[in-house]
Amino acid sequence: MDEARFGRINRPVRCWAPAHIRPVVDCQTVREYTYAYGGVCPHDGVLDSLILPTMHSKCFELFAAEISKRHPDELIVMVCDGAGSHTANDLSLPANIRILTLPPYSPELNPAEQLWDLIRERRFANKAYDTLDEVEDELAEELHTLEQDQSTIQSLTSHPWITSLNLTAI
Repeated sequence: MDEARFGRINRPVRCWAPAHIRPVVDCQTVREYTYAYGGVCPHDGVLDSLILPTMHSKCFELFAAEISKRHPDELIVMVCDGAGSHTANDLSLPANIRILTLPPYSPELNPAEQLWDLIRERRFANKAYDTLDEVEDELAEELHTLEQDQSTIQSLTSHPWITSLNLTAI
């Protein structure tokens, strides 16, 4: 699982344009954000996501509770980075969720990180939004599309070291 910040601040990225034409793209620096929480299962490509206002432990608890509700008969091992919201002392998690914390400064080990690059490239590159609601609508639409596309999620998040793990033994 991972979370990512999406908002009204953006920076221009490369895009196609005819030869000898410099493209004009929108850019803005409005500091309003929302957070996408995503949990993936690289084995079968299942994605569960929520859009929440902050990255505090209470929002992480809401996300974990939602994942538990969507998968009540499964033991869920959530691979998380060491963010404070994942390691808070007063964190209350459902009984079927265990946290496995990644080493510091190792985002490449988290399969969910790949989602955010794809979403930013497909939906947010070179776009400016008038309101945070527009950002949330765009994000919700893309997350819903990805939740239906298990083959894309599986191809983005599966690595040989992940598929070689015997997670049924946990």
